[in-house]
Amino acid sequence: MSTKLNAKKSSAAVGKLDPWLLTATLLLGGFGLIMVLSSSGITAERDFADKYFFFKRQLMYTGVGLTCMLACMQMPRKMLYGLTYVWVALAAILLGLCLTPLGVNVKGASRWVSFGPANVQPLEFAKVALVLYLAYFFSKKQELVKTFSVGFLPPFIVTGFLCGLLLLQPDFGGTVVMAGLLFFMCLVGGTKLIYLIGSAMLGAGAGWLLITSSPYRLKRWTAFLDPFASAQNEGYQLVQSLYAFGSGQLWGTGMGAGKQKLFFLPEAHNDFIMAVVGEELGFVGMSLFFIAIGFFLWRAFRVALYQEDLQDRFTAFGITCIVALGMILNLAVVLGTVPPKGIAMPFISYGGSSLTVSFICAGILLNLSRTAKA
Repeated sequence: MSTKLNAKKSSAAVGKLDPWLLTATLLLGGFGLIMVLSSSGITAERDFADKYFFFKRQLMYTGVGLTCMLACMQMPRKMLYGLTYVWVALAAILLGLCLTPLGVNVKGASRWVSFGPANVQPLEFAKVALVLYLAYFFSKKQELVKTFSVGFLPPFIVTGFLCGLLLLQPDFGGTVVMAGLLFFMCLVGGTKLIYLIGSAMLGAGAGWLLITSSPYRLKRWTAFLDPFASAQNEGYQLVQSLYAFGSGQLWGTGMGAGKQKLFFLPEAHNDFIMAVVGEELGFVGMSLFFIAIGFFLWRAFRVALYQEDLQDRFTAFGITCIVALGMILNLAVVLGTVPPKGIAMPFISYGGSSLTVSFICAGILLNLSRTAKA
């Protein structure tokens, strides 16, 4: 019986990957390239005298991301899971390097590490490392997951350590994302609800103290509540984003014809690229994009749902949460429903670390799709 089960698992491991998930991934990546080209040309021409500067770099990042995706698709799971603690250690080291002379300080925050010509944002890779650790932990500790000392403390200590390194950068938004991943993984992993509710209340209180103790964060919070009251200061970026969506109306101004990217909307090709999408493609274009990301997330959650192995199921769920949280929070920021944070739109925003990790997530999901038993 055991031999048959092992043979079944072995044959399933080389099964057919999900072609629809692969198609959705490539479509999102291609759409991201088009939007980076559309949104960054004027800024690139001003700053680098080359209107294709950001597009060419994004094209290079896409090549790196696709290579990583192919590697993750073929990587033996024994290798992926066997190095769980190594991934967490590497993530912690990279986050720590942000606080050293290797860290790149931008606007008062050191969230990148310089490796010669390349700047890496460790947060993006730390998300994957955390999910792999939590998936391993909850799959191996199911018999003790309801206890406080074993089922609650270890994952919260590990996540808290990584979040502490993020707060030292400081990166409050990244801390919120990591805490969100912990919450959802604990929720499906079986942690007692009373522990989750209590920790969520404590986390919310700590977050509020961090906001009120920092004049910069407090100004962003008040600007979020009424952006038009400080339209020339803290609320400027959000106001310009809302203007972009309003200008798009039903059909949009047309691809490449948006005006907010003409130095009105800061970070038009980065965190606020979806405002450019809304302006140029309108309500119809945004609706089609929502359908595309909804389809991607449906196929991804389907991979998690139909896994027979518990660690595979938790891993697929957590990896999908990384992409889902990124998409939801980015859209929430550009639409003004949550305070502004530096959160990239997976597959779409300009940036090597975010794009590479988006493709890594897709590669892991495609690997796991080989054993999804519908």
